[in-house]
Amino acid sequence: MEITVLGLGYIGLPTAIMFANHNQKVLGIDVNPKVVNMLQKGQVHIEEPGLQGALNQAMEQGNFRVGTCAEASDVFIIAVPTPNNDDLLKSCNLDYVLSAVEMTLPCLKKGNTVIVESTIAPRTMEDHVKPVIENAGFTVGEDIFLVHCPERVLPGQVIHELVYNNRIIGGMTEDCTSKGKEIYSVFVKGELLETSASAAEMSKLMENTYRDVNIALANELVKVCDHINIDALEVIKLANKHPRVNLHSPGPGVGGHCLAVDPYFIAAEAPDESLLIQTARGINTSMPEFVIEKVKLALEGKINPKITVMGLTYKGDIDDIRESPAVEIYKKLVASSGYRVTAYEPHIEADFIEPSLDVALEDADLVLVLADHSTFKNLGDADFSKTNQAIVMDTKNILELYKNEKNYFNLGNLFELKNHLARV
Repeated sequence: MEITVLGLGYIGLPTAIMFANHNQKVLGIDVNPKVVNMLQKGQVHIEEPGLQGALNQAMEQGNFRVGTCAEASDVFIIAVPTPNNDDLLKSCNLDYVLSAVEMTLPCLKKGNTVIVESTIAPRTMEDHVKPVIENAGFTVGEDIFLVHCPERVLPGQVIHELVYNNRIIGGMTEDCTSKGKEIYSVFVKGELLETSASAAEMSKLMENTYRDVNIALANELVKVCDHINIDALEVIKLANKHPRVNLHSPGPGVGGHCLAVDPYFIAAEAPDESLLIQTARGINTSMPEFVIEKVKLALEGKINPKITVMGLTYKGDIDDIRESPAVEIYKKLVASSGYRVTAYEPHIEADFIEPSLDVALEDADLVLVLADHSTFKNLGDADFSKTNQAIVMDTKNILELYKNEKNYFNLGNLFELKNHLARV
């Protein structure tokens, strides 16, 4: 098959490379010249284990090339971003998706398959994508096979999960679903789950909404337990010993392109029927301010204290800062008067990020851990020895070797902060 993938980001690029490494001829399209230039030189622009090696293989075999314009193809896969609109319920912005669909129109011919992998609001395929194709003179299900096949992979494990995860194949018609199933069977070893496009859209959104709601429950527990002096992390640990309980881990907020975005797509389509979803979103978006208030408490009375923020990505061991609550917290602390704020983030190079951990920690009055990078697990007394007897606030519960220190606090025992400050 000849396959064109529109959008070479965290999902589009691995998908394109995966098809190429399974003997398909793949053209990758992106509107960002920097992305195109890097890939044409054989360099990936995102951090993902195994992706550079996979790209090398695809290019050596001559199965993958990159450009900025679509060409005639058998299959068109759309994997572009779907950000939130700037409205009350942050509805789904379809501009990139519809632009990508329109980009394919001059190249479409009867028998082609168009697949949307981008996460989209319920009924997007039916109400928005299908009309664009039919207005161009095609009959969906006969001339063009239209499918929604949402990605469901974890950053850091994308290469493995693209192959082994079950995949939802949501066609506009049964023939569309069959075509989609045929295409993904090229490399997917997980189950190919047949359904309608609308059910596929909602299923993807609910997968992430379920996790967002569960995290919100854990974050609300943190606030409740902080109010009544109980260790929330101990409560979660004990509750999860029940065979039918699985409370998620709390944190400084929820980030990424899925959990912090997708629930709004449901809420915007049915505002009066999605009260639990909206409440959960409110709880999770309140966590950065909760953390900041604890920082202010810890530094109360100190003159021009130094805060070292450790980790800016939305999850550990990746370079992705999309919707990251850590970035929100960092920016708000920088904007606050009276603080010196230094950021340390081992997975990102930027002018405002201190590349040396030792320099970042030197003379710090408070160390604020906001990402669960695996390299943080092994930090101990020696690493924090150059701080100004800093309070260490670990919002990700990641500092395994430092948890027994008197100046260590996590989201379970922040209520003890006042007593600690009184003692020192």
